[in-house]
Amino acid sequence: MAEPAERDWVRAGVNNTTHINQPWRALLLAGAVLVLGSLLPATLGATERWETLEAIHWIENPLNTERPGRYGELGAYQFRAATWRMHTTVPFAQATDRRISDEVAIRHYEWLRAGLGRAGIEPTPYTIALAWNGGLSTVVRGRVRPATRDYAERVQNIAGHLRHSQVASNP
Repeated sequence: MAEPAERDWVRAGVNNTTHINQPWRALLLAGAVLVLGSLLPATLGATERWETLEAIHWIENPLNTERPGRYGELGAYQFRAATWRMHTTVPFAQATDRRISDEVAIRHYEWLRAGLGRAGIEPTPYTIALAWNGGLSTVVRGRVRPATRDYAERVQNIAGHLRHSQVASNP
């Protein structure tokens, strides 16, 4: 017959083995929380990046035309040749390939984000759009034109709309 204390454990649906393993379960749970906690900011960052880049695309080239812009810009994000060459050795003519253009856009976004951060400016969809349109040094110096501010506001509004649409579709 089981000891009185052991019977209480059995009645509660817990045996000595389960009781001994509880610290391991707690450690596993803590490990899972740490892993998820470290991945969550990256996931949130990637989501905000996607929303911002998609908003920039909608403003820059909503019809995905392959025709060069007024200043020779190409692709979904209307890159200029000098900006394109900062991030890739792929010929600029391939900026019309959306897959390649997306890769370069991510690199440029991350470059802008890092530059804003180094300057002590919070990288938000608004400030990324300011730098995307007006140039990083212009934003850092605080000499942004009104048209660039309007551009950044539109990007911020579209990115916000995309964020709310995703939240609504993924309750």
